[in-house]
Amino acid sequence: MIGLISATAAGAAARDRLAAAWPGRTRVYEGPVGEAVRSAFAECEQLVCFLATGAVVRLLAPLLGDKTADPGVVCVDEGGRFAVSLVGGHGGGANELARAVGDLLGAEPVVTTATDAVGLAGLDTLGLPYEGSVATVSRALLDGEPVALEAELAWPLPPLPVSPRGACTIRLTDRDVEPGEREVLLRPPSLVVGVGASKGAPVEEVLGLIEGTLREAGLSPKSVAELATVDAKAKEPGIVATAGRLGVPLVTYSAEELAAVEVPNPSEAPLAAVGTPSVAEAAALVRGGELLVPKTKSQARPAMATCAVVRRPGRGRLAVVGLGPGARDLLTPRAAAELRRASVLVGLDQYVDQIRDLLRPGTRVLESGLGAEEERARTAVAQAREGHAVALIGSGDAGVYAMASPALAEASDDIDVVGVPGVTAALAAGAVLGAPLGHDHVSISLSDLHTPWEVIERRVRAAAEADIVVTFYNPRSRGRDWQLPKALAILAGHREPTTPVGVVRNASRPDESSRVTTLAELDPATVDMMTVVTVGNTATRIIAGRMVTPRGYRWQESTQERTQEGAQ
Repeated sequence: MIGLISATAAGAAARDRLAAAWPGRTRVYEGPVGEAVRSAFAECEQLVCFLATGAVVRLLAPLLGDKTADPGVVCVDEGGRFAVSLVGGHGGGANELARAVGDLLGAEPVVTTATDAVGLAGLDTLGLPYEGSVATVSRALLDGEPVALEAELAWPLPPLPVSPRGACTIRLTDRDVEPGEREVLLRPPSLVVGVGASKGAPVEEVLGLIEGTLREAGLSPKSVAELATVDAKAKEPGIVATAGRLGVPLVTYSAEELAAVEVPNPSEAPLAAVGTPSVAEAAALVRGGELLVPKTKSQARPAMATCAVVRRPGRGRLAVVGLGPGARDLLTPRAAAELRRASVLVGLDQYVDQIRDLLRPGTRVLESGLGAEEERARTAVAQAREGHAVALIGSGDAGVYAMASPALAEASDDIDVVGVPGVTAALAAGAVLGAPLGHDHVSISLSDLHTPWEVIERRVRAAAEADIVVTFYNPRSRGRDWQLPKALAILAGHREPTTPVGVVRNASRPDESSRVTTLAELDPATVDMMTVVTVGNTATRIIAGRMVTPRGYRWQESTQERTQEGAQ
């Protein structure tokens, strides 16, 4: 819950905007400000105070305890100009809250946490349990000192400026070890504990078995991702309570699924009881992994619980990111977030140059020139398979004549894939021209590098016969100068010479140029590969110099009637 406190009418107005935008997430505290702050501090995970920072500091000072437990506090000035992350930037989530409040109220987020200020990923913000000298190792990263990364298993981490050796160390491990003096341990959720239990097995027996088994195997309980069992045990109190005590989800599988898993220690007892020869081992192994601890029974007499432990490999993550048409303000926030998250960036060199300043320190960049699309796709997938967090970039929308198709054709289900949409060239050009895509439309690439011209021509002819607005990508290059005239001739066989045509070069970029002409007047020689050509249908009109395709023909007819009436 986010507590909201204000003292003036201006503050209350901004407070109420926040409360209306986040219903269910916020609670307004009325009354004397000091009492409101004390109550909210005790009852809420985060606070937003619409007060002067000095006043908030004085009110908070006697309440502060441990930075890992204190609420995150954001202070917004009376004019609504700034949202200041004041307390609990990382642990309390105040940095992200300041950004969210700023987006909503139009305020500038002010984040002074050292790592955030220079674009480093904070070691305490990676979403992984951590132990050790976070301040010492973070200071070394900030000062540019060599910090070693010792990854005992592959896991998708955000970029970190690490070295092969260093006086400080970041160790990614699920082993139950103590951190060194200048070391931070990161605990990946790599362990799955399969558990079986007789009816009525007490939580103490189930929990004790799991904790003891992990301890004897030298594995950290902080790396347990989930408990797994058979559906028939989904509501067994001892298992449910154990998952709650460990703070992990309980995942269940059908007996049929578990029976199909090959295990080293099958048994007749679970087969008779729940329909599968293995519960603990099969439930842990059903989604793959390395069996670290085979089926182990509790020490109780009679034993009422069994468990097995599996290490699942980290799944790499591939984000296919559309950068938009080129203008920075048309790059979506989601795309920018994925660029900051990726430890490996793969892309065309000229696209990498567009967003290089958005990358965090430590990002590994794999760039190549024109014509290497399939190689880039294979590289990105291979990096994800090694367990990295990868961003594969393309212009416009990555799924439109860009990198998503070759990448997804190469990828299998052993990695996670995320698509991040972008503003396409057709949309950017359409916004410049007016509203040419107001009704049905189609995009066709005139490049025959990947598609035979016979297929392209058939598609152009179908669009012409269907009276659909057409946007031509890759319309003309030095070595390909006849395709656009041919396509225009096909359209001219079905549309009037006066049909509007929009030509936009470098849409949204500083050297953008555009013009609206007609099908008869367009000179193909003025078009190149940086140009998008949009040909209207029979309903498209030029109105006040803009290209408009009405949403419906009734609208067009009524407009024409009004125009005629006005002329009479």
